[in-house]
Amino acid sequence: MTAIQETATAAASGANATERFKSDKFAGVAGTPPERVSLLAREVLEAVHGTIRKHKVTYDEYNALKAWLIGVGEDGEWPLFLDVWVEHVVEEVATEHREGNKGTIEGPYYVPDAPERGARGSVPMRDGEPGTPLTWTGQVTSTDGSPLAGAKVELWHADADGFYSQFAPGIPEWNLRASFTADDSGRFEIHTVRPAPYQIPTDGACGKLIAAAGWHAWRPAHLHVKVSAPGHELLTAQLYFPGDEHNDDDIASAVKPELLLDPRSVDGGEAIEYGFVLDPERS
Repeated sequence: MTAIQETATAAASGANATERFKSDKFAGVAGTPPERVSLLAREVLEAVHGTIRKHKVTYDEYNALKAWLIGVGEDGEWPLFLDVWVEHVVEEVATEHREGNKGTIEGPYYVPDAPERGARGSVPMRDGEPGTPLTWTGQVTSTDGSPLAGAKVELWHADADGFYSQFAPGIPEWNLRASFTADDSGRFEIHTVRPAPYQIPTDGACGKLIAAAGWHAWRPAHLHVKVSAPGHELLTAQLYFPGDEHNDDDIASAVKPELLLDPRSVDGGEAIEYGFVLDPERS
């Protein structure tokens, strides 16, 4: 076990994710029409009421739920809970109109303004960063096939221990996080390391739910990306590796066949070719 693993906790990670949400996204929740709030709140509550009636929920079970909800808040794990068990359906609905690349969930560990590396470069990493060296080349185009020069590709992923920089102690601020700007042909080349599968934090309230329900906590190895270009819709996705035992039972239900990579062995590592097709913004 590394020193990072010994000191990283779900509560600390959850608190960081909560503070990041407040600073980056909380302003975006203002302005929802009251009638929309009423509609969604009523239907969610009706679904809860239906579950209680259908399964004859007892007071002991109800109080266990209350205690657990309190724990989620105290641990700062609402971003983790919602991103793991709810976001994939929101993403599915929000992007069902798209003709270009499939996306998937963002998750709780995105940080904007990562260091810029141009069209070709390496992500920041520690000397001797564990993991198989990975070279990723690709092209960003529009749905009509035209290359999108200057498209932005933001990449972030966990390290070999399953931890993300800025959310676990002892990791350099921008470790395994970078932004790339596609060249005049829309092409880019990224050098990083292959990430490993990991378990979501299990020492907090979400872990208690997983243990009580007899679930597992594993996510398959994945690369996070955000791809953007002027006049086009932002694409948020995760890219996965074939053969991972948790591709079929990802705790976050975020794996899609279209997001599987096809790595090939090269001297000293692996190489992948994977590009993106972005949808023009809707008028």
